[in-house]
Amino acid sequence: MRGPELSRRALLTLAAAGASAVAFAPAARAEKVLLVEVEGTPEAVAVNSVTGFAYVSDPSTGTIVVLDSRSGTVGDVIPVGGEPAGLAVDAVTNRVFVANPPAGTVLVLDGRTNDVVSVVPAGPGASSVDVDEQANRIYAVSDLTGTLAVIDGVSCRLLDLVPGPTRGLSSTAVDSGRKLAYCTSTTTDSLEVFDIGAGEFTGGIPVGKSPTGVAVHGATGTVFVANSAIHHLSIVDTGTRKEKATVLLRSESSALAVHEGSNTVYTNGGPNGIARIDGRTSLLTGDLSLGVNPGAVAIDQRTRTVYVADPLRGRVSLIRDF
Repeated sequence: MRGPELSRRALLTLAAAGASAVAFAPAARAEKVLLVEVEGTPEAVAVNSVTGFAYVSDPSTGTIVVLDSRSGTVGDVIPVGGEPAGLAVDAVTNRVFVANPPAGTVLVLDGRTNDVVSVVPAGPGASSVDVDEQANRIYAVSDLTGTLAVIDGVSCRLLDLVPGPTRGLSSTAVDSGRKLAYCTSTTTDSLEVFDIGAGEFTGGIPVGKSPTGVAVHGATGTVFVANSAIHHLSIVDTGTRKEKATVLLRSESSALAVHEGSNTVYTNGGPNGIARIDGRTSLLTGDLSLGVNPGAVAIDQRTRTVYVADPLRGRVSLIRDF
């Protein structure tokens, strides 16, 4: 598709959606892109910004691959069985939490020894997980039943299994400071809000079509939502509980990550690569072609290295200075 035609169609799409995004940003460069072969079909990525290790789930082999970002190599492969999906890291306790949807469990890994230290029931189909590092609580949602599991990170036991307001919840992100957890629902195209203190869902916020990824900027409380069936990313004002802006992308996005220090969002909505968004201005500031349609996105908060999974080619890109 030619550039001018793309621009006209983008503007029409933007107008139809009532969006507040701007024109596409030019292609950008990264100082260094390192490809790490992990084989299999890497699905999710999580990073411990303290230790510098990243963890990649591979449901095709039932393993977690440990990447050493300092050397850009595979440091270990941890057999966990089942079909590991969503991942989360608690950098305070150096533990890694792995959702296993077929078993309806969350596995707890020791980040120091890479051993499985516990297996916690989390409800059928539990597939996405996030951590409240302040309270040492883990939250896992099920895309099958729409439940939210609350797990104690100290005792590694299930504290509660809360029925969700929709049939399925695809992803979750915790705002530790405000004691809220946000869960995306592809069945209702909404962002469901869970009040951690009250232990209940308190309402939904309409976003784009088929939201599958969510992240929170801790300082501002702004929530970013990747919509996998439309070419824009939703930005939600949690104070008013409304979608305050949308950012037009070149392709649908399904995953994203936020760099806390700069309030920069990275998402897999670029042209065969990733896009970069200024979270303060809601502007698309650049996109980086990787030659593939990437999967999961994660970021090292300390080094700002962006991790992008490529499930088709069995590798992970480590992107620095983008």
